[in-house]
Amino acid sequence: MKNTALTHIHEALGAKLVPFAGYNMPVSYEGVNAEHETVRNGVGVFDVSHMGEFLIEGENALDLIQKVTSNDASKLEIGDAQYSCMPNADGGIVDDLICYRIKENSYLLVVNASNIDKDWNWISSHNSMNAEMRNLSEGYSLLAIQGPKAVEAMQSLTSIDLSEIKFYTFKIADFAGIEHIIISATGYTGSGGFEIYCKNEEVEQVWNKVMEAGKEFGIKPIGLAARDTLRLEMGYCLYGNDIDDTTSPIEAGLSWITKFTKDFINCEALRKEKEHKPERRLIAFELNERGIPRQGYDIVDGNGHKIGNVTSGTMSPSLKKGIGMGYVPTIMAKRGSQIFIQVRKKAIPATVIKLPFYKN
Repeated sequence: MKNTALTHIHEALGAKLVPFAGYNMPVSYEGVNAEHETVRNGVGVFDVSHMGEFLIEGENALDLIQKVTSNDASKLEIGDAQYSCMPNADGGIVDDLICYRIKENSYLLVVNASNIDKDWNWISSHNSMNAEMRNLSEGYSLLAIQGPKAVEAMQSLTSIDLSEIKFYTFKIADFAGIEHIIISATGYTGSGGFEIYCKNEEVEQVWNKVMEAGKEFGIKPIGLAARDTLRLEMGYCLYGNDIDDTTSPIEAGLSWITKFTKDFINCEALRKEKEHKPERRLIAFELNERGIPRQGYDIVDGNGHKIGNVTSGTMSPSLKKGIGMGYVPTIMAKRGSQIFIQVRKKAIPATVIKLPFYKN
């Protein structure tokens, strides 16, 4: 197992550490519900330094990104970020990612920790245009400072106006006494805040100053368990659960990041799938009775016939009810449709709803 540059701090704080994507990662400190509420109502900080960072540069950088990703990166101005995915050749998804335009011919791709090697090899194999590629993953750390109090709590740490960094934009500025930090409004929780990219040797200073500045605002360290409940309440897909090598972006409701105004890997097959409509779709549901849906549970119809699987599920800390996502036949995916979740021996009724589950 690898450690992040902050593992010793998490241990000192009494975090429960678990193996995740090859790293020892803090899953919780004081408990998922308390940490979830901290982010929804105040401010919390996550160590997500296990994520991968690739720098793609040179005259042909954009050509490579356009080829391997589904969204249209040509629309990015310097200082913009974009959610996208990398389709594979078989109709599935290699990974989802965020693309940052750093300079004129310089882009940062942030990928999932469990897919770093797979993604690097995939992009490299399609780099026929000889764009310059650098894998920065081992040398960089990432903190997510999330919650409605994040701007106010962190403003003293930088000379720029944090309130001017709009959703899916970023600035490169001073932060916590260090120059040239990426401050990005690309959070995964739905409660506002920032993600901070810095070098491994800088992150302990950043962490300490973040905790110090946030003290009067009740800042707390938050683990990956609360990160999962927060993202699920927003209906954000998690790679390995809701999307993977076998799920298409069209099925997964990611048509909005699949732009057919350009050529990319497998675009013609995905275009046809969108035109003819996929056979199944990723839906969101709420349980109508008490129960907790879990990943892998069967989704059944009124006759008890299996029609799909739960891909993500939990007891929502904000809504106090069971919520989840899963794939069902398109005919069953309409909002208001009644389905059943097989929780042990009981089929619990549920209703298909429109995302997000949690509305501020």
